[in-house]
Amino acid sequence: MVSMESILAFAAMSLLVIVIPGPSVLFVIGRALAHGRRTALATVLGNLIGSYLLVAAVAWGLGTLVETSAAVFTGVRLAGAAYLVYLGVQVFRHRKEMRAADMEAPAGERRGDLRTILDGIFVGFTNPKGLVFFAAVLPQFVNHSAGRVPLQMMLLGLVPISIGMITDTLWGLGASAARSWFARSDRRLSMVGGVGGFAMIGLGVTVAATGRAD
Repeated sequence: MVSMESILAFAAMSLLVIVIPGPSVLFVIGRALAHGRRTALATVLGNLIGSYLLVAAVAWGLGTLVETSAAVFTGVRLAGAAYLVYLGVQVFRHRKEMRAADMEAPAGERRGDLRTILDGIFVGFTNPKGLVFFAAVLPQFVNHSAGRVPLQMMLLGLVPISIGMITDTLWGLGASAARSWFARSDRRLSMVGGVGGFAMIGLGVTVAATGRAD
């Protein structure tokens, strides 16, 4: 249904877009600095789920709505921005509670992991970079004459999701490794938690201030 030529072309386009850090990548880095590797990887998983839900939404009609309504785009963008600021404020408020002994959450702390994944899903789904890319670029690689356009878009959407899984994981692991050095001191760990919080707040403000050219 989707030609290999289209898949490869879309993969090349996706790679060019993904290698430029956007809200999802910076969110993963901020969470990694604030909470460590486990949270970073759970955030990556949530981001990927949220991004693919965005692909599905675009494939089944949101893309057309976004193209014709600046209000819809602005609403999604501001919702994501507000949530990023909220998460950043929470991290900054609790930065002094971080301890080197708490580098990784206990294995039985499932609720914490689930909350982290849900946070990632929300940020991934409301990522304006992803919304613009999937709504404006993805349809260009669909073979409309072959029919089943939504299914073609769902299939093509797996390409950037797969690339993002690799790159986001590397970003998260890299930031977590840097955090390990800071964790040798509770004071330094508190400092990096503050940095992670400020990074998420700054990211949220940037996303909110980024308008759409119509």
